[in-house]
Parts: sequence; structure tokens; C-alpha cells
Amino acid sequence: MAKRAAKSASLNRSATLKRSATTQAKAPAKPRAYVLDDQIGFILRQVWQRHTMIFARDIGSGLTPTQWAAMSKLVETGPCSQNQLGRLTAMDVATIKGVIDRLTARGLTETSKDPQDGRRLLVRLTRAGQQLAEKTAPHALAVSRETLAPLDAKERETLLMLLNKLR
Repeated sequence: MAKRAAKSASLNRSATLKRSATTQAKAPAKPRAYVLDDQIGFILRQVWQRHTMIFARDIGSGLTPTQWAAMSKLVETGPCSQNQLGRLTAMDVATIKGVIDRLTARGLTETSKDPQDGRRLLVRLTRAGQQLAEKTAPHALAVSRETLAPLDAKERETLLMLLNKLR
């Protein structure tokens, strides 16, 4: 009788182990814990911080990346509305207004009413703004090169392609 009970207990343990193994195999995988260092937003923020440090060190002139974006876009487009400039530089209305106000206070941009639409404000580089943009452009290119320096040519091309796809 003791042998029969031991055999029965052994069979029960074996069945329980088999059920447990089957249950574990069918159980959904436990979601991976959130690890901040692996998150795209956190990585992009750290890359942006590195880039802005390089920018501040190499550009000088007290220009911020957003101010430089506005100036370089004005070099490309010529005079345009403040609203259009904001869209072209991916800045909201309040941000582009602040950027243009600060550039205008420094004598680098000027605004005027659009002769065809008095409600529209046109922004243009002043002579001093144009000269600063021409002087700064080579340094801005160097900032981009240094930001991407840890990557080889193929990696740079791939990264820029993927980032453009994400935006």
C-alpha cells in the first residue's frame, strides 16, 4: 500500500510538472521592463544635447540653434512671412515670433508689412544678418560633421535617411 501511494504521488508530481511546463510554454512572454537608456526619445535628447554643446562652442556669435535655423532659411528663401518661416523651420507661432524679435533686436533681421497683404509680416535678413550668415555657414557645416563624426560615411548616410523617414 505504501508503494502504491508513493507511485501515485510520483505520477501526480509528474503530471503536475508536465502541466506546469505546458502552462509556461503557452504563457505569454513577460513584457520587458522599461529601460530609459533604451528609449528613442531619451537617446535623441542626449544626441541633441551633444549637438547643441558643439554648436554653442563652434558657432559663437551668441546664436542659438533656432536663431541659426531662421537665419539660414532666410538665406535660402529670401524674405518671407514670419508664419511661413515658422513652418519652414518647424517652429510654432510663439517660438518663431520670439526668435525673430531677438534677431531683430540684434539688428540681424528686420520686419515689414507685406505690400500685397497688410496683415502679413515679412521677415528679411539685414545686411549685418546676411554677413553673419555667410560667416557662420562654414562653422555650421563643421558642427554637423563633428556631430556625426563617430559614424563612418555609410552609417551617416543611413542615420540621416532613417531620421528623415521618421520625421
